[in-house]
Amino acid sequence: MQGEVGEDLLALRLSIGSIHPTKKRKRGDELNDKNLAALLHARDRMIRLGGSRQGSLGDEKGLHLVRLLLVCASAVDRSDRTFAAEAIRQLYRLVSISGDPMQRVAAHFADGLAARCVARGSPVFGLIMEDPSPAEEFAAFASLYAVSPYYQFAHFTANQSIIEVFEEEEHMNQGCLHVIDLDVSYGFQWPSLIQSLSDKATGSRPISLRITGFGRSSSELRDTEMRLSSFASGCRNLSFEFVGRLRGEKEPFALESKRNATIAVNLVFCLHTLKSASDISSFLTQIHAMNPSVVTVVQEEGSRAAPGGGFLPRFLESLHYFAAIFDSLDDCLPAESKDRLRIEKSLLGREIRKTVVEDYSEKVSTYERLEKWKAVMETNRFEGVRMSSRSVSQAKLLLKIKSHCSTMDERGSGNGFRISERDEGRAISLGWQDRHLITATAWRPAS
Repeated sequence: MQGEVGEDLLALRLSIGSIHPTKKRKRGDELNDKNLAALLHARDRMIRLGGSRQGSLGDEKGLHLVRLLLVCASAVDRSDRTFAAEAIRQLYRLVSISGDPMQRVAAHFADGLAARCVARGSPVFGLIMEDPSPAEEFAAFASLYAVSPYYQFAHFTANQSIIEVFEEEEHMNQGCLHVIDLDVSYGFQWPSLIQSLSDKATGSRPISLRITGFGRSSSELRDTEMRLSSFASGCRNLSFEFVGRLRGEKEPFALESKRNATIAVNLVFCLHTLKSASDISSFLTQIHAMNPSVVTVVQEEGSRAAPGGGFLPRFLESLHYFAAIFDSLDDCLPAESKDRLRIEKSLLGREIRKTVVEDYSEKVSTYERLEKWKAVMETNRFEGVRMSSRSVSQAKLLLKIKSHCSTMDERGSGNGFRISERDEGRAISLGWQDRHLITATAWRPAS
C-alpha cells in the first residue's frame, strides 16, 4: 500500500496549489454552533462505528481519501473554516480508527484538521487534543517497543556505538562508563547496554556504569530509576548508578564523572525538540565542551518544519511519513489488535494531531533529513564516526526477529522493513519499503 500511496502523494505535490484556490480569509471566520455540532456528530459516529468499517478501501478510494485530506488542509490553510468543516465531515464518513492503514492514519489527520478549525482553549479543542494519561502513554510506548523494530533499532544501534567506544578506551577508562541521556524517557534503551556490559565484566575486571538521565517529571525519573536499578541488580560484576535530572534545569551539563571514565552523550529523538537553530547550536556547543568520547544521534527522517515551507508542504510530508508508519504496523499487529489501537491513539495519533495543529510561529519541533543534521553537527565541530559492521549485522538480525509477516531476503531486509547504510557507512537507516523512517549516526568532537 505504502509504495502506491507514496507515488500518489508525490504526484499530488504538483497540483497542490490548485486545490480549491480562493482568497485567504481572516482568522475571525469561526464555525457557528450548527456547523460545530455537525462536525462533532460526524466525529463521534466515526469513533462509535469502529470496527464496522474494517477492510481495505482499494487504490481508487484510498487516493480519493488522500485528495480529500488535501482539500481539507487547503481550506484550513486559507482559514475557510466553514468549507473545511464540511470537508472534514465527509472525511469522518470515510475514515476509521480500525480500518485499513490509510483509513486509520487519515482519521488522526482529520482530528488534527478539525482542531485547527476551532478556537484554542475551547472545550471542543480540548476534547480533540486530549492527551493520554501517563499510564496510557506508557502502555502504548511499551506495546510499540515490543512489536516493532522502530525503537529497538534506535536503541540497539546507539548502544553498539557506545560499547565499541568503551572497548576502545578500556586501557585508560578503568572500567568506568558514564552515559548522559538527554531524553531518558522510560529508560527502555538501557537494559540491553547493562546486560552487554555485565557479559563483558569479570570478577577481576568489574565495570562501573553511571547513567545521568534527563526526564519530564520527578515521578517518571523515579520509575525509570527503579526499573533500571532492579534490572541491574541481577547483573554480576557490574556497579550501576542512575542519576535523574529534570529537563530545563539550570547548568544541565555541570555533571561529575569518574576520572578517565568514557563519556557518552545520548541524543536519541532529542534534537528535534529544541526550538530553534540557535538553541540547537548552543546545546551542541555545551556538549562539545564536555569532550565526550561519542555522541549518539538518532532522528526521524523528515522535513516537517522547514522554515518558510508553509502549512501544505508540511502537511503533505507528515502524511507521507505517518502513512508509512501506519502501514508498517500491518506487519506487526492485526487490524483488530487492542495493542495496535493503543499505539495509534495514544502515541502516533497524538503526534499527528500536534504536528497538524502546530504553527511555524510556535516552532516547537524540528524534523530534518540526514543531510541537514549532518551539516548541523559538522558546523558545530563534530565529525562523523563510521558505523561498524557489527552495528549493521545487529540491525539486520533485529529485522529477522521482528518481521512477522514480510519475508526476508539474503541481505536481511524484509519486503517492508529494511536497513540502509548511508553517507559512506557513517549512518544506518531503518526504512519501510522506499521510505527512510529513522537514522542513527555517531559523532565525536572534531580536533
